[in-house]
Amino acid sequence: QVQLVESGGGLVQAGGSLRLSCAASGGTFSGAVMGWFRQTPGKEREFVAAITWRTERTYYTDSVEGRFTISRDNTKNMVYLQMNNLRPEDTAVYYCAAKRTISAVTSRSYNYWGQGTQVTVSS
Repeated sequence: QVQLVESGGGLVQAGGSLRLSCAASGGTFSGAVMGWFRQTPGKEREFVAAITWRTERTYYTDSVEGRFTISRDNTKNMVYLQMNNLRPEDTAVYYCAAKRTISAVTSRSYNYWGQGTQVTVSS
C-alpha cells in the first residue's frame, strides 16, 4: 500500500527557509500527481503546490508563488517543497498527498495522504 512520510518541518523566523521532504513508497508514481497541502486549526486543508510525476508540471496557490518550489526526485521516490521567505501566515501542518489522475490537482481529491509535519514561522 502507498505510504507517504513527511519530514523537515520545524520552527523558523520570518524570512527564513525550510525544505519539506516526502518519501513515497508502496506504489508506482509515474502517472501520479504529488501535492502539498496545509492546515491550521479550525480551517479547511488548503492546496499549496503540486507536481506531475512524469512531466514535472507544477502548480502553486497564489500566496506561495515565487516563494515556494515543489520538485521531485524519481530515483528516490521523493517530493520536496522548498519554502523561502517564510511568513507567519505560512504556519500550519503541511501534508504530502498523491493522486492517481492528473485532474483537479488543486482540490483535496487526493487518494493518499501523509501524517503531516508542523511548520511554525515566528514574527
